[in-house]
Amino acid sequence: MPGTKRICFIVVARIGAWVGSTFSMCRLLGTYADLSTSSSSIHANNSLRYLSNSTFHKECSLAFCPNLHRNRLRVGTCKWQDKPASAKVHGYHGITLSPIAPTSACLHCIQERQSLFKPPVTVYDKYQSLSHRVHTYTPLSKSQASDQQLFHTTKKDMDSLVQHLHDPNSISYISQEAAAAIDELLMGPLGFSVDQLMELAGLSVASAIFEAYPVQANNRVLVICGPGNNGGDGLVAARHLHHFGYSLSVCYPKRTDKPLYHGLVTQLESLSIPFLLEDELPSILSSFDVVVDAIFGFSFRGQPRPPFDALIQKLVGLPNVVSVDIPSGWHVEEGDINGIGLHPDMLVSLTAPKLCARKFKGLHHFLGGRFVPPLIAEKFGLKLPPYPGTSQCVWIGKLPSIDVGSLRENYVGAVLLEEHLNADPFSQFKEWFEDAVAMGLPEPNAMTLATANKEGHPSARMVLLKGYDEHGFVWYTNYGSRKALELASNPWASIVFFWERLHRQARITGCVEKVSSEESDEYFHSRPRESQIGALVSAQSTVIAGRHVLDQAYEDLQSRYADKSIIIPRPDHWGGFRLQPEAFEFWQGRESRLHDRLTYTKEMAVDKSNWVIHRLAP
Repeated sequence: MPGTKRICFIVVARIGAWVGSTFSMCRLLGTYADLSTSSSSIHANNSLRYLSNSTFHKECSLAFCPNLHRNRLRVGTCKWQDKPASAKVHGYHGITLSPIAPTSACLHCIQERQSLFKPPVTVYDKYQSLSHRVHTYTPLSKSQASDQQLFHTTKKDMDSLVQHLHDPNSISYISQEAAAAIDELLMGPLGFSVDQLMELAGLSVASAIFEAYPVQANNRVLVICGPGNNGGDGLVAARHLHHFGYSLSVCYPKRTDKPLYHGLVTQLESLSIPFLLEDELPSILSSFDVVVDAIFGFSFRGQPRPPFDALIQKLVGLPNVVSVDIPSGWHVEEGDINGIGLHPDMLVSLTAPKLCARKFKGLHHFLGGRFVPPLIAEKFGLKLPPYPGTSQCVWIGKLPSIDVGSLRENYVGAVLLEEHLNADPFSQFKEWFEDAVAMGLPEPNAMTLATANKEGHPSARMVLLKGYDEHGFVWYTNYGSRKALELASNPWASIVFFWERLHRQARITGCVEKVSSEESDEYFHSRPRESQIGALVSAQSTVIAGRHVLDQAYEDLQSRYADKSIIIPRPDHWGGFRLQPEAFEFWQGRESRLHDRLTYTKEMAVDKSNWVIHRLAP
């Protein structure tokens, strides 16, 4: 990936399995960034060190899990509750792992395994405030934060992601012969094994289902597996879906008598996932929220034979059917030519969509299998969309029409009671803000700033919080902007933070004043030099002739300040504001829209240093 840092893996192992695990990690990370290996030196800025003489956390495969969130790597310094110095992430300069007690709580594991993949009740019952009870998070230093991120989505990738949604011809659809040749090449000269490809394919399928059918509303899943590799993909997907929090059942009528498949079955049985007989299905099919069709793949030819012919007919017309790679009963290139195949709501194409996928008319079409090397893409002329961030699947095909009225999220599990609150609203905000940072949310300091002019006409926009303490909440802007002019005539404003994955909002209302020139100077000169020049360039909220005006002014100022020893002066029209709170509201999403709303207010009859807490009806 252009512009990303190289990663060096240095392994000190007591057992040989660690070496294999590290090579597997290298292969996976190779789809995200350029990798290099070195045994001659350890670079302080790019080494991942394993310390073998330690007891590792029983909740995760590494002593510390870097919190990957979509298109960026969120890193900082993690201090564990049991051993404060046990695991540290040094900026974007690699990871050093040290021994930690097996009883320590791994925030990443708790968040990913429970909050994302299961209803978050487990998290919030056990940890009312994650950052307070599990660990503290120290943000990166300015120098570390300015380093290039390891994981990112480039502008080119974003353009490609948008293009394929509007132009189906921007993606390659392959024939049965090409699909077989690609598999042969992957499992031949390129060194993949069938179980590796099956694992990656099954993970892709499970990830796509998680995207399209959230676990809270679609908990019961049935996976029907055929006798070949497609069935193996289904068995792997079932295991991952179980760990994502779904309630799984599997129907595997014609089991393949090979060690690989025996192992996959054993793994599911060890998780107490029930295996159903095909005769049991007719009476219980309607009780499942999602049914996964992993019966036949791209190598299937001819007519379905018993018992799968009857099974396929039972699934026809059933809602929320997900087909793996090929809808069962379809010709891999021509589609449902005999009129006996499934017409699923969702299709997960693997490696590349097959020709029959052009005839797919369902709601959701994903591509999975993030393992196609450039050699194969070039050899077969494949045009495939980029995978966003760390995702194992990507939406392809035309987006369905959206019923805005049906878009809703059911907030489950979290509770906010009076006895959970701090007496001081600033301390309560600090606790929630640190939770949002610890959970790896993107831009947890993003907030809506609402202002109004002297006539009372409102306006709102997103800005970034740049500091807070007992005196108020600070952001920086152009003093000639609309918000600044409105604040000059009406100093009252509200700010709102929304931390979606925590189902939390914090609303703060108060009077706004400018910060001191000294504070503005200090923050201005802490910004990247390019951002300082940007503040000089833009006369915010004024009408300009076009983008070229900004670009030309920026280039001119870059030339003027090319000498880095020259200090760029803060312009008089740029500086900070501070909102001094008069009221706080902390909002926690709850089931059935019966949310928790607790407010802090100052009352004239009460000492100004005290806050009164009230509960509001949702």
